Amino acid sequence: MNILAVFILISALSGVLSGPLHASCKIDWQFGMECDAVMTKLVNQIKAMGGKSGCANGGEKCLYELTSSTSAQITAKHTTPVKGYVDDLTFTFKGGKTSNPCQVHGYSTSETWYAVLDFGTNYCNLENLIIGAGLNSTSGYSETTSDSICTQYSSADCEKY
Repeated sequence: MNILAVFILISALSGVLSGPLHASCKIDWQFGMECDAVMTKLVNQIKAMGGKSGCANGGEKCLYELTSSTSAQITAKHTTPVKGYVDDLTFTFKGGKTSNPCQVHGYSTSETWYAVLDFGTNYCNLENLIIGAGLNSTSGYSETTSDSICTQYSSADCEKY
């Protein structure tokens, strides 16, 4: 498929889709704990899901890679086990390390330039880390996203992706 055909397809889909024109997801969370604790849990979870063990039975809770961690941001990559697609993940922390409650902006985007639909994979890239780290069960937890900023969010199946 040539570039012009892809552009025409994306333009046509933009009228049909209510979400981003590129496979991606934005989420805002609030956690009832200090940001340094949230950061530690996320970094540990990314490392724990770095191997292939979570790929069993067709799952995608695996092949995460930590690329950087600072006092304000964590970046990582997730590779899908079957097709080898790579998504870039960013967790940006609002406020300082001791901010409580901790507010985090998450973003996942496909490195594949022509990706439009993703079956909620970019949502699951982020959500699987939050759930795996147990952050969704902390007091003061909230999550905000929608189909308009998160590709196929409402139909995401994070048990699969």
